[in-house]
Amino acid sequence: MEAIKISLKDYVLSGGGANGESYDHISDPSVMLKLYFPGKIQQPLDEMKLARKVYEIGIPTPEPGEYVVTEDGRYGIRFKRILGKKSYSRATGDEPEKVGQYASEFAAMCRQLHATHVDTTLFENVKDRYYRLLDENPFFTPEDKEKIRRFIAETPDEDTAIHGDLQYSNAIFVGDKRYFIDLGDFCWGNHLFDVAMVYVCCCLSDEAFISETFHMPKSLAIKFWENFVPAYFGPEVSVEQATSLVLPYAGLKTLIIERDTKRPMPEFRAALSGIGINN
Repeated sequence: MEAIKISLKDYVLSGGGANGESYDHISDPSVMLKLYFPGKIQQPLDEMKLARKVYEIGIPTPEPGEYVVTEDGRYGIRFKRILGKKSYSRATGDEPEKVGQYASEFAAMCRQLHATHVDTTLFENVKDRYYRLLDENPFFTPEDKEKIRRFIAETPDEDTAIHGDLQYSNAIFVGDKRYFIDLGDFCWGNHLFDVAMVYVCCCLSDEAFISETFHMPKSLAIKFWENFVPAYFGPEVSVEQATSLVLPYAGLKTLIIERDTKRPMPEFRAALSGIGINN
């Protein structure tokens, strides 16, 4: 895929993150630019290719944009912004009285996603991703790594779609249109690996993180989970049963969190106690 040359004179800086910066088009508010830091060429290209594959199999996600390069040699992605959109986390924080409605709508999106069968030759198996994270983790003991590896291996496989970062901030809506966004970790496998992230974002994370990231108090986030469970699992599954089911998979997110923080995270490791892992 050849990058399209663009000029930054047409854009204004709007934000930044760990990997790069975002820009808004000066004259067209529907155009947004995600620009990676210098030297990152493969990452935006890989993201573009994955986004295109995800879009083409029918996952409800905004149409991928264009692979671009600026005059100073930085690579990125230019795409159409969905004007007027709102994430399910932001909507819940703004209208807490509608937590049941928003949790149910988000759960319906997740059920549809996890019922979507994919060509497993096109995407990564979620187990392989976790095996790689486990191999790279310097904080777990060899004995604990073996327990985690066995737990992952014994999880039944499913040939269905996984978002990979299923936060309720990564699902947006405008009118009657609903989309998943930030699908850079899209893969396939057992749905519990995905649903566990919903639990992490609603219940396992601390008050300060939930407030800053999801724009609501933790008490409201917990209500979101309590409303999500019957809408996703069915009314016959209690919140306690669903929590017990997803808890060890939520604990696996420790591998991602410790990779990013570069330190042991006992408050998240506690979720792994059911498979014999101590803090």
